[in-house]
Amino acid sequence: MLSTRQLRYFVEIAECGSFSAAAERLFIAQSALSRQIKDMETRLQTPLFERTARQPRLTAAGEAFLPRARNLLNELNKASTMATEIGNGQRGTLRLSHSSTVPISGRLLAAISVYIEQQAGVSLDIGKLSSEAQLEELAEGRLDIGLLRLPVLRQREGIQVVSLFTERLLLAVPAGHRLADAKIVDLAQLKDEPFISIPHPQRGGLSYLCAELCMRQGFFPQPARVMSRKTTQLQLIQGGFGIALLPESMQDIAPSGVRFLALADPDCQSTVALAYRQNPTPLVQHFLQTFTDECL
Repeated sequence: MLSTRQLRYFVEIAECGSFSAAAERLFIAQSALSRQIKDMETRLQTPLFERTARQPRLTAAGEAFLPRARNLLNELNKASTMATEIGNGQRGTLRLSHSSTVPISGRLLAAISVYIEQQAGVSLDIGKLSSEAQLEELAEGRLDIGLLRLPVLRQREGIQVVSLFTERLLLAVPAGHRLADAKIVDLAQLKDEPFISIPHPQRGGLSYLCAELCMRQGFFPQPARVMSRKTTQLQLIQGGFGIALLPESMQDIAPSGVRFLALADPDCQSTVALAYRQNPTPLVQHFLQTFTDECL
């Protein structure tokens, strides 16, 4: 079988027009170069060059072989470059998921844009899952990065959860609500209000945090007749089904019929966290570094 070195030697001679010039460019002895080409011709059972007094000329077989040899070397270079880039985290597909209350907007969207601009060989596959489902997908190797809201009730072995940033919680009400024009609201004022999201018994996240904040004020949030823990809660609020405590970033995707009001309690804050497997791949490491730097 021919070696890649022999292919390179053959192409170099054809492009230089002489054995001596090719040997000089390849930094090898002309005799060694001649032996390699002779071995090629023996293996192919046909001459590739006509040796003349002035300069070697390609035979018909050599003319046919040259473009294919170039293509083989080009494909090998591409394959080598791709393997190196993948190994260094510069190429591949990154699977990312986010909770419905972590909208890909504002600083998160800006950080993703910077990362994609810097990593031309990487693509992102973005989905939406609950915080607990993200941890499960990460543990099973079906997800690379999770964006979720703390707290997380059930940790997964081998999964790292790191706080990214904290933002204010605001009261979201329909435009016609009795509190819609208030400048600031106390949580205690919401005792009799229907909440369109209450905690799942086995999940943490935003609804769990909001219930905890309400219980500090002496009440558990009353469930509305129609509820959701997904982005649809914005539509339910606009439709007048109830209220919710939502992170400030949800304003970016809220419909016009939802009003956001400041809360008096300084503890009304929510933390967005990154989740990923321990000992991350180079692809994930590069994303974490860029993404974290841009979000902080």
